Amino acid sequence: MGRHEGEGNDVAEQPSNKTYQVYALLEEMITFQDLAPGEAVSESQLMARTGFGRTPVREALQRLARERMVEIHPHRGVFVAPVSVEAHFRLLELRRGLEEMAVKFATFRAHTRQKEQMLALAAELDAFTGTDVRAFGGLLTRSHAAIVEAAHNEYLQLAMAPLQALSRRFWFAHLPDVAEHLRIAADRHARILRSVAHGDAEAAVDAALALNDYLTDLTYAALGRPA
Repeated sequence: MGRHEGEGNDVAEQPSNKTYQVYALLEEMITFQDLAPGEAVSESQLMARTGFGRTPVREALQRLARERMVEIHPHRGVFVAPVSVEAHFRLLELRRGLEEMAVKFATFRAHTRQKEQMLALAAELDAFTGTDVRAFGGLLTRSHAAIVEAAHNEYLQLAMAPLQALSRRFWFAHLPDVAEHLRIAADRHARILRSVAHGDAEAAVDAALALNDYLTDLTYAALGRPA
């Protein structure tokens, strides 16, 4: 069952925007395969699962379609988009360059409060243990948002958010060892956050490229495993 209106930290942060709340719920369901790749979904089903009305559900689905999370086919319905290794390689080509740009901008433009939040978030990542993928997914989402918001460029934010969401989805679907790779990802993201917060653009870029190298290696490894 999805969380209902007002439940959960992510939802509570956006109390006035029902479309965003539904989007966040559905994006989480798709990422963790509560809604499986290829599954047909209807507005009425999603209304029941999220506790929201038709208009925010419809608007959230339209955003998810733009971000390639779902596919809307006239006269056939809405389907959860498949997860493709080949598509992820193409995504990473773009993410690599944009992420390098984002950390550079963030290093020079982050406000003091944003730097403090990054250091606090890095500490949370350092302290993370176990295999709770949903809890870790929340940390990843916040890490991605912290860097992009600190870059202070709304166009970069529009470009990066869907790439990072799709990449998170692929990553969670292809983890060969959950505990090991949650720890690797925590270390990679904490290094980016600290480098940006400390104003070290060179270290931030190196950390961002190391993260993307890791994601590329994982994607290659996924080619050799059964779908």
